[in-house]
Amino acid sequence: MTSKSKIYACIDLKSFFASVECVERGLNPFDSNLVVADATRGQGSICLAITPKMKSLGVHNRCRVFEIPKNLDYYTAKPRMKLYMEYSVYIYSILLRYISHQDIHVYSIDECFIDITSYLHTYNLTPRELVNKLTFAIFLETGICATAGIGTNLFLAKVALDVLAKHAPDYIGILDDDIFRQKIWHYQPITDIWNIGKGIAERLKNKFNVIDLFGVSQIKPELLYKEFGSNAEFLIDHSKGIEPCTIAEIKAYIPKENSIHNSQILFEDYSFENAKIVLYEMVDFIVLELIEKDMVASGISLGIGYSKSYEVSNNGKRGRDKEQGVYSSRKMPDATDSLSVILALFMQVYEDIVLKDKPIRKISVSLTGIVPRDLVGLQLDMFIEPKNLDKERNVLKTIIDIKDKFGKNSLVRAISLDKHATAIKRNKLIGGHNGE
Repeated sequence: MTSKSKIYACIDLKSFFASVECVERGLNPFDSNLVVADATRGQGSICLAITPKMKSLGVHNRCRVFEIPKNLDYYTAKPRMKLYMEYSVYIYSILLRYISHQDIHVYSIDECFIDITSYLHTYNLTPRELVNKLTFAIFLETGICATAGIGTNLFLAKVALDVLAKHAPDYIGILDDDIFRQKIWHYQPITDIWNIGKGIAERLKNKFNVIDLFGVSQIKPELLYKEFGSNAEFLIDHSKGIEPCTIAEIKAYIPKENSIHNSQILFEDYSFENAKIVLYEMVDFIVLELIEKDMVASGISLGIGYSKSYEVSNNGKRGRDKEQGVYSSRKMPDATDSLSVILALFMQVYEDIVLKDKPIRKISVSLTGIVPRDLVGLQLDMFIEPKNLDKERNVLKTIIDIKDKFGKNSLVRAISLDKHATAIKRNKLIGGHNGE
């Protein structure tokens, strides 16, 4: 790494949820078997995290409970998302003792990028020494072990973390252009590389017979653009170890168009009518968020995923239908924050696109074209009096105030008392998991 290079670190809290649960129990995650999973959801429950000890025994991260070997003794910890968030915030505060917030980009609850370039001179340390200083401070105060990648751009730092750090004695991987060509160009599986999922990997193999980043770097750019569209730019740059984006640019980025999104995977198959109850709750939720932000929306989108266990009849034979779904977006005549107007459009789209005989397992709703309400001015509708819209908005603002003061479940709609409703339960969750 030259003195003129930007130097980035990507720090990851190792097996974060499982490590927190071990710390809370006085256990060492490197010699204890523990999984974070909601046992009340049965053997099919996904393990959100497992300890490094369990990984060393061949148990795969994000497995389901029934996939854990039956002869293996382990602790089961119910997810506590609020606790994990508290740990994450505290660890961020530790980093802030050494690094300005302007040079830290929080990537997820357990991972962050840091521009450490200017701090190497400040602390008179090498990149590895500085990162060791940061990770040791985290471990000393929380008991949580952190791994890290160091690179001359954000991409190399992330790949150094994901690919090299796990094999380093101090859990720190380092990449620059030369090391990238030596250790990463021909590395497999290519899905271990940041932003290359199974779908992209399969298309690269089937279309170009390419299985590593070196192979990607040899494909003509016009062919990649034809196959992947604008996403080809990332593949082309990353195949050469290039990433021009900086933390400063990430923090300065303002999206051209905003949206509000909410989705949920239902815990069981829902009928057409019962799923409509959940849809009502979800639309109510995102409209409240819209009003709380004092914004209006000019469009909606609805996605429905059918159950993969849907049985179909074929000349008297029973079989399983492949998981599939439908999606549609619609523009509204005028930008609005009216629950009645937005809900009516969602229900109309739902009736138009959803098959009534297929069980439903996933619902996604979005409000699109979000802009500040002040930019739109008076909302007019030939069927609704402006004073009625104002009255509706004031009622919803009151609901927001009550929920903010007394909790999300302090005031719920009657429809949420239906046995198929999910809002009351979901209001207790964080990120779809137990928040206690």
